[in-house]
Amino acid sequence: MDEYGRFAEVYDLLMEEIPYEDWCRYLTGLLKKYGVDDGLVCELGCGTGTMTELLSEAGYDMTGIDASEEMLQKALEKREKSGLPILYLLQDMREIELYGTMRAFVSVCDSMNYLTEREDFTEVLRLVNNYLDPGGVFIFDLKTEHFFRDVLGDSTSGASEEHAAYILENTYDEELKLNSSFLTVFEEDEDGRFERFTELHEQRAYPVQEIREMAEEAGLAFAGAYSAFTEDPPGDKEGQEERIYIVLKEVLKTEIPGILKEAKGQTAV
Repeated sequence: MDEYGRFAEVYDLLMEEIPYEDWCRYLTGLLKKYGVDDGLVCELGCGTGTMTELLSEAGYDMTGIDASEEMLQKALEKREKSGLPILYLLQDMREIELYGTMRAFVSVCDSMNYLTEREDFTEVLRLVNNYLDPGGVFIFDLKTEHFFRDVLGDSTSGASEEHAAYILENTYDEELKLNSSFLTVFEEDEDGRFERFTELHEQRAYPVQEIREMAEEAGLAFAGAYSAFTEDPPGDKEGQEERIYIVLKEVLKTEIPGILKEAKGQTAV
């Protein structure tokens, strides 16, 4: 979980093609679908704060948590420019400590895939459950096994911008469901020279059934699973989806039968 050190310096540059505004509209639509129209929301793995800022602009009282000091520094610079009332916390999501409860937690850009151990994933769910308001929700996205195995696979790719370039060497272990990406970045310094640095990024694919099991262990109800940016459940075995969204809910005793019935129908800075 110590990725995104030096990479923070070029992260936004290399993520320019991500349609964050569209992703935010979809995410806020899910939040409202599950009863969260406003209030306190915490983003886990907030990175440089792009989505955190958009959710704040959408009317949510945002807290952003990330384990990378370098990524949060970029988020703070954005907050200084926007003036938005966002609280950022330098914390590992496996050890979060908050001042109070939240109406919702969110996590996007496959941050949850970086939890490569089932025990760590379940611990995050337990902590989220501990800090959720009654009836609150946790909405997060995941890259699928199809994406890691069939789209990335054992491959090498790269891209370049005006002041930076990267090479990504990727391998996928189907037995462990573990994706390893060795990232080499070339970044231009103030003198016009390019500096090279490398990072290893590891992510794990989690089938929906395993998410259900971990949610139950953590005391959360499995409320829904969606093929990304749609209201449709994932296809058979997450067929051709590259990304899915999961919705878990804090369990109110009076809601348990209804939630379980619905779920069965779903494939300080």
